[in-house]
Amino acid sequence: MAGFVTVLITANIIGPAKISQIDVPLFGTLTFGAGVLFFPISFIFGDILTEVYGYAASRRVIWAGFSGLTFASIMAWVIVELPPAPFWENQEVYEIAFGSAWRVALAGLIAFAVGEFVNSWVMAKVKIWTNGKLLWFRTITSTIAGEGIDSIIFYPLAFYNSGLIPNDKIWMVVVAQFLAKTLVEILFTPVIYKIISFLKEKEGLDHYDYQTNFSPFSWKL
Repeated sequence: MAGFVTVLITANIIGPAKISQIDVPLFGTLTFGAGVLFFPISFIFGDILTEVYGYAASRRVIWAGFSGLTFASIMAWVIVELPPAPFWENQEVYEIAFGSAWRVALAGLIAFAVGEFVNSWVMAKVKIWTNGKLLWFRTITSTIAGEGIDSIIFYPLAFYNSGLIPNDKIWMVVVAQFLAKTLVEILFTPVIYKIISFLKEKEGLDHYDYQTNFSPFSWKL
């Protein structure tokens, strides 16, 4: 949970302020939010939690992350809005780095919550449908669903008609984000296998969500 919340807060507070563009052989020019390099790790945490401990345990961690991200967003807003000392000349730089508009922060919260719950729901359901087999298939399909929803919600909601990203470039960024996040999940698959195997052996758990209430708002384990 601590690792999940840490990755989530740092990726959402530091990453969205910068849009990067690189040239990739065979793929051409890719434009993406810098947070995409680390944000997918939160979905990897979600896959591991759901696979080993079940959807209900993952649900509690998701809400912990949501609470942490909400606090960090409020804290950033308060600190940016505090009047700077007359001799302090870095207010503008600070606002650029941490002064996300309210709609960006709200879009991030909404996209995170929906994307993470979709990711865990798909992970839990496909585990039942496959009788616990094809772990690689479960992690990748859940990430495609969760990360896809996250990107589709966040960028249009945060940046449409904002002047920060041209409207005709938003969907290009969405597609680049989605592809990059999915690629991270694929690359981390061997690591995910080892972590899940280790935790199942140490915890003596391999949870199946046959009787689980899948409402995001239930607190029952």
